Amino acid sequence: MNNNQIVRDNVPLVHCITNYVTVNDVANALLACGGSPIMADDIDEVSEITSISNTLVINIGTLNRRTMASMVRAGKTANEKGIPVVLDPVGAGASGLRNEAVENLLKEVKFAVIRGNLSEVSFIAGLKVSTRGVDTSAADSGNDPVAVSRAVAEKFGCVAAITGAVDVISDGKRLARIHNGVAQMGKITGTGCMLSGVIGAYVGACPDAFSATVSAIASMGIAGEMSWAANGEKGTGSLHIGIIDALSQIGDETIEKRGQISYEG
Repeated sequence: MNNNQIVRDNVPLVHCITNYVTVNDVANALLACGGSPIMADDIDEVSEITSISNTLVINIGTLNRRTMASMVRAGKTANEKGIPVVLDPVGAGASGLRNEAVENLLKEVKFAVIRGNLSEVSFIAGLKVSTRGVDTSAADSGNDPVAVSRAVAEKFGCVAAITGAVDVISDGKRLARIHNGVAQMGKITGTGCMLSGVIGAYVGACPDAFSATVSAIASMGIAGEMSWAANGEKGTGSLHIGIIDALSQIGDETIEKRGQISYEG
């Protein structure tokens, strides 16, 4: 089942404690797909803001001690209220601080969805990684994304999504592969952050987190394809804006027509 119309009908409020490099893009992507963004990271208000939201998205892209505490408090509030939480473990494995933050979040907060690249999710699976900034390291490319996603999903009782040339999503029982998207999306800062925000909108509106995550990732990949077809010759700036334009136009029929999704289990 595709969930695009469900998101637009429900306009889920998505609280994002996110990367300040990409916060504007995340907000615009959320608005484009049918959600409503709110960004608050001060520890004195994160619980109140989370309490009125449909989803919490935690992105550790621009990490500091202040927001680490806010993320945990917001996550605990979401768990208490039955609000789904999405984790984007940006750069997990790259530094001691990031590793500490991710390990503490996984200990203190129950996540509905964990989405990252192969290096980041491999770190969460307990594998030794060679994370290269925010990109998958060539040294980690031999890790099996199916095995890694299933291991993380089973260990943490969540949906685990590994995005890359082929996206792999598992809830420990079901598995989906998505072949949408274009390589040029990797030349734009923030496509991963935008995607995690969009996943937050879908998870906040749709009861099945696995189905919601698949729909969100397929929508983002298709948006990249649509923008590349319209703007590729103009350059990456136009590709960037075109992705947001395309997200605002994608409906269930677009996924039915263009989605390259295969399922197992």
